Amino acid sequence: MAKGDPETRDRFETVISAAAPFLDLMLAIGDRVSRVLEPKDYEYYPVRDEDPEEPPSDSR
Repeated sequence: MAKGDPETRDRFETVISAAAPFLDLMLAIGDRVSRVLEPKDYEYYPVRDEDPEEPPSDSR
């Protein structure tokens, strides 16, 4: 795709906007199926806000 080719860019944007609802539906179905097949995710580790090696900063 050429940098200044608005016609090709418009085609891509049209295809993406037309496919977006279908892709959202696929993600939703995949999420539901994964929750049914394995309700507890043993490989999930929540993100921590602070680095455990650094002491909390004193904000006085």
